[in-house]
Amino acid sequence: MSSVPRRSCVLLAAGALALLVSGCSSAQRPEVERVATQFEDSSGDPQARCDLLAPSALEQLEEQLEKSCAEGISDVPLEGGEVQRVEIWGGDAQVQFSGDTVFLTETRTGWRVAAAVCTPQAEGPYDCEVES
Repeated sequence: MSSVPRRSCVLLAAGALALLVSGCSSAQRPEVERVATQFEDSSGDPQARCDLLAPSALEQLEEQLEKSCAEGISDVPLEGGEVQRVEIWGGDAQVQFSGDTVFLTETRTGWRVAAAVCTPQAEGPYDCEVES
């Protein structure tokens, strides 16, 4: 087999994979956006909001607050706002609001917030107040 037909097959397979992944991402977008928006909603039920945290983020937040998440979630400076952008890659996602950025991870129980109150840094990763 010559290299030209083989390269065409590889490119075709790569293109099909990209379409498949982007299709899955767009199918997951409503759920990712719903979880992030519900978490950012300061008028929402505190326990329901805490239930949206990934287990390690919940543990870290309660250590920082020195009280239960439900008792302290209102102390977390969640800015929220309008959704500006949603990006999903594999089992991770990022939702950028007008006032905050939230990172999510897909768990056995659905999408959960892994980091919130995140601001981009000039160099390096985001700096997050709530994180795993």
